[in-house]
Amino acid sequence: MQDERALFPQGGRHVDAAVLIALTDRASPGVILTQRPSTMRSHAGQVAFPGGKIDAEDAGPVAAALREAHEEVAMPPESVEIIGTSDLFLTGSGFAITPVLGVVPPDLDYQANPHEVESWFETPLEFLFDQQSWRRQSVMWEGHERHYWEAWWDGHRIWGVTAGIIRNLAWRLRGIIW
Repeated sequence: MQDERALFPQGGRHVDAAVLIALTDRASPGVILTQRPSTMRSHAGQVAFPGGKIDAEDAGPVAAALREAHEEVAMPPESVEIIGTSDLFLTGSGFAITPVLGVVPPDLDYQANPHEVESWFETPLEFLFDQQSWRRQSVMWEGHERHYWEAWWDGHRIWGVTAGIIRNLAWRLRGIIW
């Protein structure tokens, strides 16, 4: 399992967040991902799962993930069959993200909220779980070499936290799907 806890300052406090890994209910399932607008203050232009901070009025990570998916791409919460949650992912930017897995009907009519999402797309689960889809990359960040995973699907660069969560889920399910 991997996350970014090594990048977070010692003694720092994480903000609780949740994302929805929405698997489409079809013979070859896909995963719904979003492209964040390039004008966003943080993580501009990055590919992400629908999700965000867990608000005080949310009844936990599942409620937060469903609320955020509805706000970002108009995914009706009642259309999501919750499977469960996956491993907590700690980010270098200070979030403790709970991935929530759910199954959605194929071909729902998603509408990107332009304030939060530039567009949405579906990536085949088979592609995301294929080791050959991923390349190990590195970059200098704050004077240190940082390694991360990256995959490209239909012109979309999947990397960072999103890639980490996908790879952790694939690792967790390896005995079930391989």
